[in-house]
Amino acid sequence: MLGFSALELARFQFAFTVSFHIIFPAITIGLASYLAVLEALWLMRRNTVYLELYHFWSKIFAVNFGMGVVSGLVMAYEFGTNWSGFSQFAGGVTGPLLTYEVLTAFFLEAGFLGVMLFGWNKVGPGLHMFATTMVAIGTLVSTTWILASNSWMQTPQGYAIADGKVVPTDWLAIIFNPSFPFRLAHMTLAAYLSTALFVGAAAAWHLLRGRSTPSIRKMFSMALWLLLFVAPVQMVVGDAHGLNTLEHQPAKIAAIEGHWENDAAQTSLPLIAFGIPDMSAEKTKYAIEIPYLGSLILTHSLHGKIPGLRDFAPQDRPNSTIIFFTFRIMAGLGVAMFLLGAWGMWQRWRGKLYDTKLFLIFALCMGPAGLLAILAGWLTTEIGRQPWVVYGVLRTEDAVSNHSAVTLSVTLIMFIVMYFFVFGTGIGFILKMVAHGPDEYGIDKSPQHPGQVFRPARPLSAVPNNIGPASMGETTEV
Repeated sequence: MLGFSALELARFQFAFTVSFHIIFPAITIGLASYLAVLEALWLMRRNTVYLELYHFWSKIFAVNFGMGVVSGLVMAYEFGTNWSGFSQFAGGVTGPLLTYEVLTAFFLEAGFLGVMLFGWNKVGPGLHMFATTMVAIGTLVSTTWILASNSWMQTPQGYAIADGKVVPTDWLAIIFNPSFPFRLAHMTLAAYLSTALFVGAAAAWHLLRGRSTPSIRKMFSMALWLLLFVAPVQMVVGDAHGLNTLEHQPAKIAAIEGHWENDAAQTSLPLIAFGIPDMSAEKTKYAIEIPYLGSLILTHSLHGKIPGLRDFAPQDRPNSTIIFFTFRIMAGLGVAMFLLGAWGMWQRWRGKLYDTKLFLIFALCMGPAGLLAILAGWLTTEIGRQPWVVYGVLRTEDAVSNHSAVTLSVTLIMFIVMYFFVFGTGIGFILKMVAHGPDEYGIDKSPQHPGQVFRPARPLSAVPNNIGPASMGETTEV
């Protein structure tokens, strides 16, 4: 296929399937916690606005959760079909970690998901709140195990190699490897930010169309509060994560910065704001540099320096041409998130939070920004680890299965067609639900009214049958 090798096609296929999958768990993590907060506020304040929002977002959560499970199963099989060398070599570590995720997080989520979605009017409010909380905790536990496995591949420790295979020697060291705390915090916050932007964009869509109901205003306000406080925290966590990466994966940082060598005449490291790294010429062309800023950001010192890419053998260098830009996309979107939160605070202080058209358009356009930042960050992390699958231990070329380029080309094309059809349909359905908006129950139309007990026969029965444009007075019974 287009002259690519079997190794390159295997990487493309895994990157494609992971890119589709990662957007669903990110929204699932954020929405699960959001639903727990909404239900807690409903129980404390008995304000039907929180109940309306809970039922609206729980339907979207159900569809998103299902697509996340399906797309995740494909990846599990790919470890054996496309990356058998990796599974054979490192399965002693990654296999148990993924098993722990299934035995704890997935069973926890699946066990309480039915109560959460269909338990209204069937269990008490305390038990239902407990079920929602368990689902939210389950998503975080799942994140923990997945990132423990991936972080070990980035910064491996607690193992020995016997007969050409990894043998665990210290499970605590494996799980709590050097990069794990930073990656866990960074990904969890990214999921919350992605969800806040998604929820905020949904509210902005309705506000721009003149639907300024209490529930729409409430979810817009809550999304912007989260952005205001979490975006700065994410910047601090990202900085700490960068320092950790510099310590354990200096080649990755050098590639991200497009930094090739230290000039003896320079007492500090400039930040290359823009340029085009050329791997063959071993230089960053058209570089626009900001003096001292590289040292300040990367080493927290005005005169600190980092290793250059020329300090590493050519075969051990990540592709700077790609991750130089993916990192800047992620960082740029992070700054935009912070600006949206700050602008929202200014609009709130002026009493114009729901009325300024330009601000609402910005919030709407930022809807996919969190997911785009996650994808850009994931590409930076994974491409920056190359040419290693297990950093410094197992090379990618030794991890791939022995398939022909033709076989991988055919399966890649099949994946592309099926994924765009299946998950494209699912995403389109979610967007239709968002466009419909939350139903306005009012006091006499609460879903807890005895005359509105709803017993779904299948999971998607939690989703309304009539999804169309919403108007101010339009309601649908649940």
